[in-house]
Amino acid sequence: MKITRRLFTGAMASVAMAVSFSALPALAQDPAPIRVAMGDIASVESLGLLVAMERTKERGVPMELTFFNSEDVATQAVVGGQADIGVGAPYAFIQNSNAPIRMFYRMTTLLFFPVVNSEVYTSWDDLDGQEVTVHSRGSGTEALMRLMEDLQGITFSNISYVPGAEVRAGALLQGTINASIVDAASMRLLETEAPGKFVQLPVEGVNATDEALYANVNFLETRSDDLAVFVEELIGTWQEISDNPEQVAEWREQYDLLPDLPAQATDDIAAFYVEAVEGGVLPLGGGTPEDAIDDLEFLAAAGQVEEPGDDVDVSMYWDFTAVDAARQ
Repeated sequence: MKITRRLFTGAMASVAMAVSFSALPALAQDPAPIRVAMGDIASVESLGLLVAMERTKERGVPMELTFFNSEDVATQAVVGGQADIGVGAPYAFIQNSNAPIRMFYRMTTLLFFPVVNSEVYTSWDDLDGQEVTVHSRGSGTEALMRLMEDLQGITFSNISYVPGAEVRAGALLQGTINASIVDAASMRLLETEAPGKFVQLPVEGVNATDEALYANVNFLETRSDDLAVFVEELIGTWQEISDNPEQVAEWREQYDLLPDLPAQATDDIAAFYVEAVEGGVLPLGGGTPEDAIDDLEFLAAAGQVEEPGDDVDVSMYWDFTAVDAARQ
């Protein structure tokens, strides 16, 4: 998958002008691809989304995936119209900028493991005045670490950003970082590669969105029919994963997804999704206003957004039109 750049030269413009007006209606029948922007490399945890995209394409709605250097850049692409859909949970960005984007599908809930190199640290207190590494600015991993900073009465010297749980796990194994937060698959990798070396720090129960899909409000209105197909496939795919998580590995082969995935990661696909389902990481139904309020309360506790009042308007952050229609 690649970033597509459209450059119009004078010669190309001449060719375009040579197209007869009688041909234009036929050209207009082909819808433009829905452009999905990711601020991270696609990995095992992305397979559910990738499968839903393939199934959407099978129903006649073209889709393409573009990778950006960070979630911040991907969000700006959606705001600026260079992409249609983004991946993340941009509550703080929406609140601070009043950007015309809304979340429309809740993909995953937060289930991460703060972890430290036991040769350096063994507790939250040891991290007072130390650096920790999270996924990206404004991500659920940062919110969770900010919350624990407050709850534990400590102050990190710095929070650095390294996208990809598997990348952070690799850095822990190499010793380039000593305190981070990873997902279940990466935690399992750490325990396998270096038994006893890494300590998982305790976290109180947290129920919050990790990743959602969001879009520019103009896209939500003008491509509502195509979006409805996509959301139906998302809901159906998530339900099938819940019923039989091990089949995700078969779907990867069926649709030829992530062909360059390392052998070890390929072997972990079934286990990852079994754990994800058991841990409630893949919520069914696409999200509700109650979920949005829970998210805001979690992010407010982490200091990322203002505390939601009793009269909070979740439509400032979410558009549930597509998921409500798909659930009927």
